[in-house]
Amino acid sequence: MKLFLNCSASLLALCSMASAQAVTESKSIGGKTISVKYSSPQVKGRVGKLFGKDGKIGTDPTYPVWRAGANAATAFHTDANLDVAGLAVPKGDYTLFVDITDQNNWQLIVNKQTGQWGLSYDKGQDLGRVKMTMSKPPALVESLKYTIADSGGNKGTLTLEWENHSASVAFTVK
Repeated sequence: MKLFLNCSASLLALCSMASAQAVTESKSIGGKTISVKYSSPQVKGRVGKLFGKDGKIGTDPTYPVWRAGANAATAFHTDANLDVAGLAVPKGDYTLFVDITDQNNWQLIVNKQTGQWGLSYDKGQDLGRVKMTMSKPPALVESLKYTIADSGGNKGTLTLEWENHSASVAFTVK
């Protein structure tokens, strides 16, 4: 019976991994590359059932810290030192998480641990947290997406959108 349960759990994990597409968003700002590598889950009819302690994400063992994607943790790379909403982020590789304790006031978490599965979070590895600017997208965002926008003058914006949420944070290339 234990073998059956383990095999069933593995099959479920493989099915959910197949449904989230691997995506890389990359942009050159001030001559330096900034990128986010993540798996993009879909809403799949679960509008209003994703966020909050009773939502799908609320069942994650790291809740209210969310991997802000699916499968492996969301990877962030910068070729330059950045100022992310007042947080000094040295050039290098990081993992991004989002604290969604308050559905209307998210915090971006820049974590120094890299390469881990998305449900593995070590608060002791946090480089820092910054408040994200929240808005509602004009339409439902079916597939989770990150965008990096060049705002000119070595400045940019990182935006995360999914379902009826849009959260962004400004940064400066140093």
